[in-house]
Parts: sequence; structure tokens; C-alpha cells
Amino acid sequence: MRSNHLLVAVAALALAGCSASKNNNSKEPAIATLGNQPISTSEFKYVYEKNNGGNEDAYSRENIADYLQLYTNFKLKVMEAESRGLDTTTAFKRELEGYKDQLALPYLTENSVTDQLVREAYERLKQEVNASHILITIAPDAAPQDTLAAYNRVMELRKRAEAGEDFAKLAREFSQDPSAADNGGNLGYFTAMQMVYPFENAAYKTTPGQLSMPVRTRFGYHLIKVHDKRMARGEVQVAHIMVRATPDMPKADSIAAKQRVDAIYRRVQRNEDWNKLAAEFSEDDNTARSGGELPWFGTGRMIPSFEEAAFNLQKEGEVAKPVLTPYGWHIIKLIGKRGLPPYEDLEQNLRNKVAKDSRSELNKSVFLKRIRQENNFTEVPAAKTTAFSKATDDLMQGTWKYDENDKALKTTLFTIQGKPYTIADFYSFAKENQRPRTGGNAEHAITVLYDNFVNKSLLEFERANLENKHLDYRMLVREYHDGILLFQLMDEKVWSKAVEDTVGLKAYFEANKEKYKWGERVDAIVISAANKELLKAAQEQLRKRRYPVTTARIPDVLFENGKATLTRDGMAQLNELAELLTEFTNASLDVNGHADAREDAAAKDLAQKRAQAVAAYLQEKGVPAAQLTINTLGKSKQAGPDNTETGRRRNRRASFTLYSSELSTLADNLNTGNPLGVQIAEKKFQKGENKAVDAVKWEKGTHTTQLNGREYLVIINDVLAPGYKQLNEVRGIAISDYQNYLEEQWVKELREKYPVSINTSEVEKLLK
Repeated sequence: MRSNHLLVAVAALALAGCSASKNNNSKEPAIATLGNQPISTSEFKYVYEKNNGGNEDAYSRENIADYLQLYTNFKLKVMEAESRGLDTTTAFKRELEGYKDQLALPYLTENSVTDQLVREAYERLKQEVNASHILITIAPDAAPQDTLAAYNRVMELRKRAEAGEDFAKLAREFSQDPSAADNGGNLGYFTAMQMVYPFENAAYKTTPGQLSMPVRTRFGYHLIKVHDKRMARGEVQVAHIMVRATPDMPKADSIAAKQRVDAIYRRVQRNEDWNKLAAEFSEDDNTARSGGELPWFGTGRMIPSFEEAAFNLQKEGEVAKPVLTPYGWHIIKLIGKRGLPPYEDLEQNLRNKVAKDSRSELNKSVFLKRIRQENNFTEVPAAKTTAFSKATDDLMQGTWKYDENDKALKTTLFTIQGKPYTIADFYSFAKENQRPRTGGNAEHAITVLYDNFVNKSLLEFERANLENKHLDYRMLVREYHDGILLFQLMDEKVWSKAVEDTVGLKAYFEANKEKYKWGERVDAIVISAANKELLKAAQEQLRKRRYPVTTARIPDVLFENGKATLTRDGMAQLNELAELLTEFTNASLDVNGHADAREDAAAKDLAQKRAQAVAAYLQEKGVPAAQLTINTLGKSKQAGPDNTETGRRRNRRASFTLYSSELSTLADNLNTGNPLGVQIAEKKFQKGENKAVDAVKWEKGTHTTQLNGREYLVIINDVLAPGYKQLNEVRGIAISDYQNYLEEQWVKELREKYPVSINTSEVEKLLK
């Protein structure tokens, strides 16, 4: 039940809207008063319009009254949480700070740059580029001399490629991209948002057949050769029927999955109803009931083999041969194709990607430049010179320290809106963030650390002052503040209590049993078969309720000649078998003792003792006796003469036959020739749960019907009259109802503790 609680709490944030600060301005008109705390009309109006302004009947008396009721209940819960000090705990503060960091992101960016980058990305999505590259790696903060060396190396390779040397050969020999050894640096076709931004930028700006200049990314320097550009393939929508198969599944199961998908594909080729086949056989539970239909997707959105098969389909309704992916086999049918969606449809998704993409570095640099000016960043050159003068080669090892008694530490290094940042602040940052470096010198290392410290200080200052600079951010923070408190208290008073208070839940259930009743049901077995012969075979075998598990291969346990004592190896085998039987209580086992001589009384007695020894050992390991059947068998028909080693070995043993009472095992046995031959279900059915059950008369006995070209046998064991459900049958629903009850009672208590007074004159103003 708790999996949905966070969603409930987040939904409650809508009630908070952009709620006003905790201390309302007492001079503002109050639409309601909770205890001694007023809710201003302006606050409620803002919240109400935010969540209801688009509704045609938004300002009806009924709607405003209902929302005011909800909002006052919400505020009562927040007030109670604050009165209990839940907003002062370390856990609360940590969680709120996490949300504040997320909420701050849109305010710590340069919107005009973002707009340009989003539009550029959309235009590039109209085209796909095929290119190869050579990579020479270098750290993002490498020293200037190392950077120059890497650049010159790439330029030398560029000259060789321009002179006619094979680019793929150069990539295999010199590229430090590990994949180049296999693909010669070829990256195939890609589109916008699939490569780091500087690389994408160069690729899109380079003419097919040409080489780019060296391109610097966080990985190093790239030399790019563009082979081709083509119009983007747009998007495709398909439906699929899936048969699960994973790379690590047993070979027998893998073969069975392939046979199953081939059988379904043959039926598709015979133009049988696609939707019915998907509903009956697809193992993608999310799409089977909707004809296997998937959302629209474009390049790079699906597993490559699935995507390629989908885009290769040309005509609506065309079906591809079964395609294997890491998830299983897919039969894919084309529903439609379309070009790139309109910009308006993709804009928000692109904005989200740009925020996480390497494009954000460009945005960040512009943003930092702006807030330097806005926040009056002022540097003290002399202090900077002093700070840099203390850099030593220890910085290259990541072990640099500074004299904490140095008087210069108190010197102001720079200011942000007049707030001083000292050399001590910088040194503390440098000491914590230094790391060993393989190239460069101390001067470069201290410069990099200083630039990082300045940027960090600017961002932290801006973030700390967002609530003062942006009203909407301040209101959002308040929403999350109230939402976290609401979640904590709701969990204590309602959600967890309903789950843990078993006595209260049972009492509530007994007092409200009329809400939880079954309609008429039947206890039935439903067999679906491809033909009447299979249906008859299933019916004949059904009554046994003990079906051999033909896929099980349990090794024999060997005994010494003339003995019925288990060997150490035999015990090890039986330990594994005991684990299997204790885990699957619906399984049973025949233990077969075999003779090692002619079929005389002594031989049979020895065979029986061997079987009994095996059964006794299994029972010692926790296998119930009811799961075991002892059989005594004569000499194996496959054995050679009794005096041969082969004959003696085959007959001084105990063998096993595993059985299951599961009807699925019976179906598997009947489906050896046709993976789709038989399907069996046993349960209590209500109306509407099974078409075959609905199609027959509801009375005890055996019934047959035909649906969708298949034969059905419905065995109704009992017709169950309407009756009360047991708590264990509806626990989830009952807990949800009990939670609602607990919340109602709690709100009543809060309204008594904090009396709610509504100012009707202010409500009337809203109506007008």
C-alpha cells in the first residue's frame, strides 16, 4: 500500500499551490482562520486559480466550498506537524535541502541560451550523420603543454589522412577509443543528443567526405571524418507479440520458445486475428490486451535488432519474421510511420535532455558570466598573487598543505555582493579538492583550483539568495516544505497505522462487511485446446492430478555391489533433490530401486532396501513421506549380461521420476508437438473474467464450447452463491478503506483542536 503514498503526498502539493509564507500578513483579509492562524484570501485565491482556473465552472459556490474544505484540511495537518516540531528534525532538513537543490536548477541556468540550444537540437534531429573518428585522450583539466601535445598529434594524423592514408587503418593503429580496433572508428548513423555536444557540433558542420579540425571534448581530442548525411527516418509505431527468452535460459527452454514463436508466426501468416493472437499468446503483459501496440519511437529508442526490423517494414499491416532481442522473440507488425513530431510536441523533452547534456557546459559558462556581473564579483589582484605564491609541487602529488597560522589567510581574495571570501576559504577548498596530476606544474594546478573555487562560490551565493530574488521559487520551496511534513504525519497517523493495526483493521472490516461481497462465482477448470483430439487427451489425463515432469533429468544414485548403504556422492545428490522437493510442495517423486542380479527374491529385496534408504534420507532432510512413492524394479532392460560392468552399474542404483500436480505440467506434456496446443486454468471465476466460462451454463458438470477457432472444456466443480469475502481476499482494498476512515477521524480531531472559522464575506468576493 505504501508504494502509492509518495504520489498521494505529491498530489497534496497541488493543494499547497504557491502557499504564502508561514506567517501571514495580519493586515490581509482572511478567508479562513484555523485556531489562531489566518489563511489570507490572496493565498487561497492564488492556490485555487493555479489548480482550478481552467475549469468552466471554477467559480461556482460548490466548487469553491469543496476546495476550501480540502485546503483547510491540508493546512490543519501541516499545522499539527509544525506544532510537533517535525520541521526541526535533521532528516526533514536534509530532505528539504535535496528538493531545494532540484527546484533551484531552472534558476541556475541561462534561459536564452537554453532556448537556442533546444531549437538547434530540434533542427538537427531532422538529419542523421554517419561518421568515423580518431580519439587521442587527454584530461579535461590537463596542463597547457599537454593539451598542445595532444592537439599536435591529432593534427599530424589529420595531415596523413588528408594525404590519402586510409582513415580506418589510422583509427585502428592510433585511436585510443577501445572500439576502434573492431570498427575502424566508424560510429554508424547518429543524430542530435546522442553524442557529446562538441563532437555533435563538429560532425554536423563538416561536409560529407571531409575531415573536421581537432575537436576537444571531456574525453580528449577527436578527428572526425563524415561519410554521409541523410534525412532522419522519423518515428515508427508497431505492435508486437512477444515470447520470452533470455540469453542465460536453458537450451531446452530456448528451443521451446523458438518453436512457440514460430507456431504463432504461422498463424499470423494465415491471417488469423492479430489482436486475438496477441491477447492469448503474447507474454508482454503491458501490451497483450491492447493488441501488442507500442508507443511511437525513433532512432536509438529501442534495441537495435528490434528497431531495424521495425523501420524496414514499409506497408501498414506488414509483419516481420520473428526477431530475437535480449528480452525474447518478437513478431512485429507495422502500424504507421511519421516524420519528426512538431517542435511544440518535443520541446519539453528536449529541454530536459539539454539540461543533462554536455550542452549544459556552454549554458553554465554564460550563466556564470552573467551572475558575476549581477552579484558584483570583485577580485583583489594582490591577494590573488599572494595566494598563488604559496603553490608548491606537492599540489602535483595531491598532498599540498598550508600554514594555518599564516596572517595572510585573513586577506580578502574577492567579494560577491560585498561578502568577503578569504585566502583561508580558498586554501581550505584547494586542500580538499586537490588530486595527483601526471602532467603540468604547480602554477597550472593552483589556477585550476582557483577557477573552480570562484565558480563554486558564485553558484552557492546565487542558490542561497534565490528565495530573495524569485517569488515563485520561494513559493515552490514552501510547497515542498509542507508536502514533506504532510507525508511524515500521514504515514504515522494513517498509512502505516492502517497496515500495522491488525486489530483495528479487523474490527473495521467486520463493521463494514456489506461493502465486501462476492457475486455469484463458479469453481471451475477451463481447458483451451487447438482441436478436439487434444481436448479429449487433456480431459482423460486431468483426473490423475499427478503428471510426469518430462523436462526434469534427475541423475541416478549408485550403490556398491550387494549393498543398500548410501555413498557420500549419493548423499550429495540427494541433498540437492531434497531442496527441490521441499521448495515445490506440489511435486512428488517415485523412488525406483533396481536389482543388480537376476530377478530372484534376494535381488528384489535388495532393490527395495535401496529405494527405502533413499526415501528415508530424503525424509530426514525434510521431505514429507506423502511426496514419496517407493517402487521395486527388476533388472534394467538396457543392461548387458549381469557379469558385465555395464550391467552391474545400471542395476545397482535408484532412479527417479518427478511428478507435479500443477495443471501447467499437464499442458506442457500435451504441447510437445504444438507449443500452442493446450492451455489450462483452474480458479474461482466471476462473470466477465473468462469468455469460455461466461459462454456456458453455470451448473455443476462438464461443458464444451468453441471460441476463436479453439475448443474449450469447462468443468464446473461448484457454483458458489453470493457471500461475504474473507479479509485475506480483499486485504488491499480493506486497508485502503481503513486508511480513508482513519484520515476522516483524524481530521475531525484536528478541527476540534484548531477550530476552523470561514469568512463568508471573503468567499462571496471570490464568487463575484
